[in-house]
Amino acid sequence: MAKLSVNINKIATIRNARGGNNPDVLQVALDCERFGADGITVHPRPDERHIRYQDVRDIKPRLTTEFNIEGYPQRSFIDLVKEVHSTQVTLVPDSPDQITSNHGWDTVANYDFLVDVVGEFRKSGIRTSIFVDPDARMVEMAAKIGADRVELYTEPYASAYPTDREAAIAPFVKAAEVAHKCGLGLNAGHDLSLVNLRYLIDCIPYVDEVSIGHALICDALYLGLEETVQQYLKCCR
Repeated sequence: MAKLSVNINKIATIRNARGGNNPDVLQVALDCERFGADGITVHPRPDERHIRYQDVRDIKPRLTTEFNIEGYPQRSFIDLVKEVHSTQVTLVPDSPDQITSNHGWDTVANYDFLVDVVGEFRKSGIRTSIFVDPDARMVEMAAKIGADRVELYTEPYASAYPTDREAAIAPFVKAAEVAHKCGLGLNAGHDLSLVNLRYLIDCIPYVDEVSIGHALICDALYLGLEETVQQYLKCCR
């Protein structure tokens, strides 16, 4: 049974477009919890174009579920995560001007850097997850680095799903099996939706958590937030 973590970045994007506090990012996070979500995900970027560092500080003490903070581990990000002491930190290799995540870490080339970062979070008692492509070598090195989990970057799966879902899921199944053998927890995220989520869960029984934002918020425009969260939970269960 995979847990559903709702990424609320898009809510912050709408708020920031007009200034003020409408929609209320904190209230949406609490509503997602109330509607059954197992956790909340945020991705504060250096330019704060959606989630702001202060949002992270405001949200953490009010949550009763898991809090996942994802981002590139520059010093200010590391300090923020340690300050609020989130349940989980997901390390992504994004550049500051990147629109959205579009690849996983090369855990071989960045081994020494990630060892230091993961070690710092582990000393603080924060669960660490490394964002990776569905590549066995990248997963194996994430385990050697000392991460608790990997998050599989699922955009390639989502893109290929409409034409050949069996071929689309195949590399992810293999990567998941490697993670399981290495003793890693397994997360998944990026472009997962009501169209493709259930098949992923059915094919990969090891998934601990999915982080979903863009598609879920888009669906909520038509279905309402509560009904949307419930439908995603059905896919996860």
